[in-house]
This record gives sequence, structure tokens and C-alpha cells, in this order.
Amino acid sequence: MRLRRAWSALSAALVLAAPLLVPPAAQAGPPRLGWELKETGVTARLRGLAPVSRDVVWASGSEGVVLRTVNGGRTWRNVSPPGTEALQFRDIEAFDANRAVALSIGEGTDSRVYRTEDGGRTWTETYRNDEPRAFYDCLAFFDRRHGLAMSDPVDGRFRILATDDGGRSWQVLPPDGMPPALPGEAGFAASGQCLTVAGARDVWLSTGGADRSRVFHSADRGRTWTVTDTPIPAADPARGVFALAFRDRHRGIAVGGDYRPEEASPHAAAITRDGGASWQPATTPPPAYRSGVAWLPHLPFAAIAVGPSGSDVSWSAGRTWQTFDTGSFDTVSCTRDLTCWASGESGRIARLALR
Repeated sequence: MRLRRAWSALSAALVLAAPLLVPPAAQAGPPRLGWELKETGVTARLRGLAPVSRDVVWASGSEGVVLRTVNGGRTWRNVSPPGTEALQFRDIEAFDANRAVALSIGEGTDSRVYRTEDGGRTWTETYRNDEPRAFYDCLAFFDRRHGLAMSDPVDGRFRILATDDGGRSWQVLPPDGMPPALPGEAGFAASGQCLTVAGARDVWLSTGGADRSRVFHSADRGRTWTVTDTPIPAADPARGVFALAFRDRHRGIAVGGDYRPEEASPHAAAITRDGGASWQPATTPPPAYRSGVAWLPHLPFAAIAVGPSGSDVSWSAGRTWQTFDTGSFDTVSCTRDLTCWASGESGRIARLALR
């Protein structure tokens, strides 16, 4: 309750502040943020994360692991689909405490979708990729019925999978509305955030690996797309845009860089104010590669980015960033009831706290 009251007060202060105001209160300065680690009992790398509320959170990752908590992370239940130990669930989307859809990534039949309606007690495999050249990276839902999954290019174009029944069935969308991919261009299955939505119809996907990084945008649930270059460097299979977050259909943040720890990532973030039609580099970007990003709930100009070397906060809609934690996380997500969660290697899951 103390966190909720503090967060609400901070939200009110920022709503009243001018758009360029960085600290929420000039006298007090910005609040101190920190992660409260939760014991999960697993060692899998958890790149998929789907918080529903302060109490209900789903996470997924390597070794076919899917976790679920209904008490704010005090205890976690391993609800992994049986027989999936060889799969990597890099993305998961949850609708409530009982219903969730998980995506396993990989070439050919390793790319699959599973759905549960009973809190993970039972799972149904609802899609298994039969195209050897496809490699599905990310999953996103507009609402409880309509969702998309994206694959790396097949025959020179990114492949889009769609559902209109909550993930019970899937269809590959026609490729003619997708612009051609560049040589070497692909998505990154690093955080479940290479595909993101805002509102009922807008969706964006991010890429790298080619001579430049790009963001694709569709305003009709994936039927037709446009594409724009970003200032985040690419020109290498390890570089590009790894994650996207949109506050609404206009304001977005892209993060990425070079995921190799020995390589620098001096331009790891970019912002858009026109729905991805153009992108500008952050004036003070995160200091290293970042694989996940999320807008803080009810704070118009606040966002968090995470990566293996730390977490950063922006109070200026992504223009400037400050590191507040040096722990390793792969992805981050926030809920409408004022909570943010992050997950990553060695079973790490944490909830954001104001200190």
C-alpha cells in the first residue's frame, strides 16, 4: 500500500509537470528506484514475462519453463507444458490468472504456440511451424482475441501469424503487404519485445542484422506495413533494435545495441513521436546494450530499460537515461495497477520498488 500511495503521488506530480521536466519534483529530485528480487526456484533464463497485476505474473524461458505466481512473487508454481524441456519459451502473453499463450522459438518445428485456460495445469499446442525456413521470435496481443506472432523472413519477407480466437488457432497472413527484408535482416528473440502493439490495430516489429536497423509498422493488425530506418546501429548479426515499447499509437521507444558483452553500444536507444514514421537518437542513451523496455504506468514521460549489465530510467520520454541498478535482466513489463516486473538469467525475477 505504501508503494501504491507513493506511485500515485508521483504520477500526479508528473501529469502536472511540463513535458521537459526531468525530476518529478524540483526540490526533492527524482525518486530512487530499485528491484526487489523474488525467489523462483529455477535456474532457467526467463526472457518471457507477462505480468497481469501486482499479484499475478507469468514468466517463461529456457528448458521449456513456464512459471506463475498469484501472490505477488512470494511463491512461484512451475506450470511448464509437459515434454517441452528442449524448447525455449522466449515470449508469453497472459490475459488473467488462468489464461496464457506461450511461444517457443527456433527453426522449423521448434517454433510452437501453447495455450492454457486453467492456470497452467494443462496446455494445448495450438500451432507448430512446418516451414523449415521460418523462425518465430515474438508474440503480441491487441486484446483477448486478436494477436500476432512474427517470424524472420521467408522468401525475403517477414512472416506474420495471426489469431482471432485468443490463440486457439492461427493463420499465416498473406505476405504481399510486407515490405521486402534487407539481406541479413532478422528479429531478435531476446525479450519478447521485438513485436509490440498499442490500441486495437497498431503493431510494430523491430529488426537488426542488416546494414541498418529498422522498425516496421502496421495500422491494420498486420495486413499491410510500412518501414523506417532507426539510428540504432546494425551492420552485424549481433546489432540492431531488440525491443520496442509504445505509450500510444504515436510515442514509442526503441532499445538495442550489440548483445556481445565485449562490444560497446554507444547508441542504444531511440524515440519516435509520430508512430514510428521517424526516429531520433536519445540524447543521453543507456550506457550499454539493452534488450527490454517499458513505459511506467500512469507516468507520461517515464520509462525503464533493462539489459544484462543494468537497468536505466528515463523521466523524459526516452530522451535521457540514468542507470539505477547494475543487475542482469533481459525483459521488463508493467501493469495498469502500478507495478513493474523484470526477469532474466538464472531464474531472476524482480518487482520494482520506490526507495
